[in-house]
Amino acid sequence: MAVLPIHVLGSPVLREETVPITTVTDELRRLADDMFETMHAAKGVGLAAPQVGRRERLAVVEVEQVRIVLINPEIVHREGDITWEEGCLSIPDVFGDVRRAAKVAVRALDRDGKPFEIEGTELLGVCLQHEIDHLHGRLFIDHLSFLKKRKALAAWDDEKAKYPAFIRDLALEVDTADRND
Repeated sequence: MAVLPIHVLGSPVLREETVPITTVTDELRRLADDMFETMHAAKGVGLAAPQVGRRERLAVVEVEQVRIVLINPEIVHREGDITWEEGCLSIPDVFGDVRRAAKVAVRALDRDGKPFEIEGTELLGVCLQHEIDHLHGRLFIDHLSFLKKRKALAAWDDEKAKYPAFIRDLALEVDTADRND
């Protein structure tokens, strides 16, 4: 498994629509494994393929030690409202309160290409919606009011210089954090 570089706000791939997966291959399963590894290294709970520069309709989520691979996920039911403070591995150190469905049902394929359905509330429900948004070129800041989005983007302006070429290299972050200069 490998830790992959994460694309950050400003990278065009984050705003592109992903391509549905027609065949689940060993290479795709390796990508999912690498995405879990990357997500753990970044201390996240979800990661979508565009965040690692890929166009496949693939996301991974891990909430309460349950790992979920989502291939071609779609929300088939929404219920209620919840407001949750969200952040994003592609917009480090920026947070905002996002209003989403309180409960969702998602239909997808698993890592072996078998169809399944999952319901999510609280953190799992928010995470499912957040990652599926990524697969359609949407970010959590797109759900914020004009003023809150402006504030989030101002916070990002203070952070983005840390990520040349809109890439967050986790290997470099770990190396820098471990040094005693």
